[in-house]
Amino acid sequence: MNKANSLKQHLLAEVPELQGNPDKLLVFIDQGRARSTVATGLSFEYGYTLNAILTDFAGHPDAVIIPLIAWMKVNQPDLMENLEKAKDVIQFEADILANDLVDMSITLPLTERVIVKQQPDGTLDITHADEPPTGAL
Repeated sequence: MNKANSLKQHLLAEVPELQGNPDKLLVFIDQGRARSTVATGLSFEYGYTLNAILTDFAGHPDAVIIPLIAWMKVNQPDLMENLEKAKDVIQFEADILANDLVDMSITLPLTERVIVKQQPDGTLDITHADEPPTGAL
């Protein structure tokens, strides 16, 4: 599941407070599932809820949400382009702590397509597919 690491690296690079404090960002995958169709072959899709937790965060939530939206537009455009889906796609909770710090939990429903092709020698070629370009849905 490549998107979890991709999002983590993106937030570490784009959120100033996390750049010097990478341990303040925790990423978990919850409610994971793998779905295959009845089509021939072994290709499938991962689906899961990604939970990103920022601990003792002193920055403004905008500093996290803006790069998160930018990442989602590239990595899960189907959820961002559909107004009905987009209204609930990014969910968060925050615990207000002392000294203007918060613990913030962000959840995202993500999917990843995995293309599996059997080679003539019997080995499997496994590719995690890129998302379709924005507007191509």
